[in-house]
Amino acid sequence: MASNIGFKRLVVGAHYGLRDWLAQRLTAVLMAVYAIVFGIYAVFLLPPGYDAWAGVFAPLAMKIATLVVMLALIYHAWVGMREIFMDYLKPTWVRLLAYMITLLWLAVCAVWSVQILWRV
Repeated sequence: MASNIGFKRLVVGAHYGLRDWLAQRLTAVLMAVYAIVFGIYAVFLLPPGYDAWAGVFAPLAMKIATLVVMLALIYHAWVGMREIFMDYLKPTWVRLLAYMITLLWLAVCAVWSVQILWRV
């Protein structure tokens, strides 16, 4: 019987699933807190009308907070879609094509979000 002394097992990709799982939970909590706080503000304190809505997003702090939440949403969507693609798209070329299309779409959404926020 061979001894395992001095044998070091190399595990590639260990704990990446935990990092992604934790990232999904943290981004979900961030989005939920933002949605609850903003929802309460919008329902109870914000008068109706475009000017009031534009006024909410005019301060730089609100733009940054909203942008952080949008980036969290984009990252959350990427991790979720990547997991779905890994589970259900078996041919490598199909999975890579789906990755590229998804990344392109999410990048466009990120740019569009910045444009909308800084236009106000």
